[in-house]
Amino acid sequence: MTPAISFQDVSKTYHGQRGSVHALDHVSFDIQPGEFFGLLGPNGAGKTTLISILAGLARASGGQVRVLGHDVVIDYAAARRSLGVVPQELVFDPFFSVREALRIQSGYFGVHDNDAWIDELLANLGLADKANANMRQLSGGMKRRVLVAQALVHRPPVIVLDEPTAGVDVELRQTLWQFVARLNKQGHTVLLTTHYLEEAEALCSRIAMLKQGRVVALDRTSALLAGTASTMMRFKMDTPLPASLVPQSRVTGRIVQIKAHDAKEVESVLAALHAAGCEPEDLEIGRADLENVFLEIMQGESRPLPIPQAIQAAAA
Repeated sequence: MTPAISFQDVSKTYHGQRGSVHALDHVSFDIQPGEFFGLLGPNGAGKTTLISILAGLARASGGQVRVLGHDVVIDYAAARRSLGVVPQELVFDPFFSVREALRIQSGYFGVHDNDAWIDELLANLGLADKANANMRQLSGGMKRRVLVAQALVHRPPVIVLDEPTAGVDVELRQTLWQFVARLNKQGHTVLLTTHYLEEAEALCSRIAMLKQGRVVALDRTSALLAGTASTMMRFKMDTPLPASLVPQSRVTGRIVQIKAHDAKEVESVLAALHAAGCEPEDLEIGRADLENVFLEIMQGESRPLPIPQAIQAAAA
């Protein structure tokens, strides 16, 4: 089966007066048709650079990128027709209404008589009452909805969402994910980058993680979750943690999270807190989530699946 998206040995180096920056370092993985795939990493990891190369906005220094078998450089027209990209930045034309912007976007791809699909996009993205409003009159969240509609207006088989819910309200997030999940069930391939890791955990069947331009983890979401501590203790506390618990803990304000693999470790943590005179409030014990996995991998605390094995497992 031809991959929906294929990155093969992709590298990108920026040269400047202060030296060279390696934004991508031999990145290789495939995304299969119909997958909902997550691409995660901290700021500066290379996610947007990789998507820019995929979309034809940047040229790779080495390697090859294909969309449904079409090389993004050699066969760029077919590759771009197959893609719908929602960028991070709010980019819009201030001279047109929402409907006019979508009609013009349809025309870029040679799609005519597209009003029925435009109406469906407007309805599903909560833009129906803004169809005739000028783009300048819209709030930031509404502009974000229009960007999503523009990416989907030519019915691309591959949808790329680069931080689509950054800085937007809960209503848009829910509306967007309901609609995109429906498109995915209809066969569209979705590539998502997001810093909202609960979104990636809920939506993505498989995930790749980038760190300093390299793939450091690539596996099914369930396998990544299974590879870390199965239990997390969460509670609030005003006093400092005992020194023995600090290495396995994450503290955000008053909220403390501590890894524990089993009931014996939970008992050990509670005993250490009691011995130190600490009184945890609102204690919860639950399973580890993708945020915990992400932090472990980024901090080098876990042993992610070797990349060749991960690719073989994904293809199995």
